[in-house]
Amino acid sequence: QVQLVESGGGLVQAGGSLRLSCAASGRTFSSHDIGWFRQAPGKEREFVARIKWGDTDYVDSVKGRFTISRDNAKNTVYLQMNSLKPEDTAVYYCAAGRTGLLFRLERNYAYWGQGTQVTVSS
Repeated sequence: QVQLVESGGGLVQAGGSLRLSCAASGRTFSSHDIGWFRQAPGKEREFVARIKWGDTDYVDSVKGRFTISRDNAKNTVYLQMNSLKPEDTAVYYCAAGRTGLLFRLERNYAYWGQGTQVTVSS
């Protein structure tokens, strides 16, 4: 099993940057895909990014602005967020699972962190 803890959220101005961290524990961490999701007030949770070995995937709205990466030695996955916009405001969650082509679906991730708040002011 995998345990996940997010950190790095906060309040930033539009155009600013923030780096989120997802610290993981568990012997099987390296065998799982790690994804980032976000949920804004009044909206459903949506997929943001995923990393699977050397492959990465992003939702169209963050391409060119967000970068997902991992440090296997530290069992940590990062989400570097640049050029932040007010519409990026949400609670961000990291998740672990063994996904296939449908990596954008929540149900394909078995383990979840508790989230970290990101607020972008205009």
